[in-house]
Amino acid sequence: MSPSRIRRRDVLKGAAAVAFAPYFWTSRSFAEESADDKPGLACIGVGDRGTAIGRHATNFGNIVACADVFRRNAERFAEPYGGKCQVYEDYRKILDRKDVDVITCGSPDHWHTKISIDAMEAGKDVYCEKPLTLTMDESRLICEAVKRTGRVFQVGTQQRSEFNSMFLKAIAIARSGRLGDTLTAEATIGGAPTGGPFEKEAVPEGLNWDFYLGQAPEVDYVPRRHGWDFRWWLEYSGGQVTDWGAHHTDISLWALGGEQTGVVEVEGKGEFPGLPKDVDVLAFLDGKAKIPACFNVATAFDCKMTLPNGNMIILMSGKGGEEVILRGKKGRIRVNRGNLTGKPIEEIAKNPADVEWLDKEVLALYKGKQPGDHMRNFFECVKDRGEPISDVFSHCNAINACHMANISMLLGRKIAFDREKYAFVGDDQANALMKRHQREPYRIG
Repeated sequence: MSPSRIRRRDVLKGAAAVAFAPYFWTSRSFAEESADDKPGLACIGVGDRGTAIGRHATNFGNIVACADVFRRNAERFAEPYGGKCQVYEDYRKILDRKDVDVITCGSPDHWHTKISIDAMEAGKDVYCEKPLTLTMDESRLICEAVKRTGRVFQVGTQQRSEFNSMFLKAIAIARSGRLGDTLTAEATIGGAPTGGPFEKEAVPEGLNWDFYLGQAPEVDYVPRRHGWDFRWWLEYSGGQVTDWGAHHTDISLWALGGEQTGVVEVEGKGEFPGLPKDVDVLAFLDGKAKIPACFNVATAFDCKMTLPNGNMIILMSGKGGEEVILRGKKGRIRVNRGNLTGKPIEEIAKNPADVEWLDKEVLALYKGKQPGDHMRNFFECVKDRGEPISDVFSHCNAINACHMANISMLLGRKIAFDREKYAFVGDDQANALMKRHQREPYRIG
């Protein structure tokens, strides 16, 4: 990198550091609070990612319990807390506790909605990892639950808060008109692996396999159906399209003025090597058709999503890193978790008034609080009952766009969505794929 590039980058970072200085004070204030002032915290689903968000949450809340269907995960998570964190297999027992005010949910995707709704109905505030839902019907149900219960709900789309506010800066620039009036976002997120067929094995000691499967179809135990690899099975996730797609589609929608509307048309092409050519996808997802135990999500894809305002998101796999390119007739910028680049960025960095303008725009986007720590934002909102930066409604618009991409690819055709009716236009198959049969006793609602 040239010296001039370093200086321009540092101008933006330095100005932001001044603007965001109160963040450091508020972080210390959380740490210095007495235990009596902190909410009671329980962590549900404490595998790798669930442990990471749970540990982070203990900076702001008093840990009292954790739950995981794999007991060794829960015991490992609880160990550092010297007996203060009680271990459960069944998360519902945690929700009965009066000393639990807040939960984090780091379960596999197919459990997010049910755990979150159960927690809100029990009077708990919720921080849940993305992607929040497995189907579009779940998105409807969880939005209704947030409205009905009035609980504080934060989705784990950390790009809205962290990474030196580079994504917020990109959003502010795109929304300002500096790139043009009609915009396209190109979101590259990488593909998914292939794998299988996998042989069934004995269920490990301490794993409640039926509870893990939950609403999903009953199948034999295969180790790669859980742990990190759950993401590559349509039964439990939407693959990379919803995993990384939840992050970059969220940023793209916000930048293009569609965070409150979502998308209305999607056309996608994808490769599903793990799905037999003749499979009835709906019957398979409902547990009525069996296929070999292989990873079965889209391994490569290219999807075009149209917003009501005419702007477009292109969600695609690729060999490059995960990034978003925002472009219009006047310019383009590129943003990822390490960099924010493009001629408009260089021009802003040269003008102190523009730098000040950008910092103010970032703060306005952040709903009156200080960016920097996504979990801290949640706990601040638990205190003041405000709306977190990653609200459930904008997230469901973003994740629904990803669900639509998968539906379009599985059906092999363009689909149009009526936002008022919450249904696809003249497409019974697409509408059927908005929800799935749910096994008892794990049905949502």
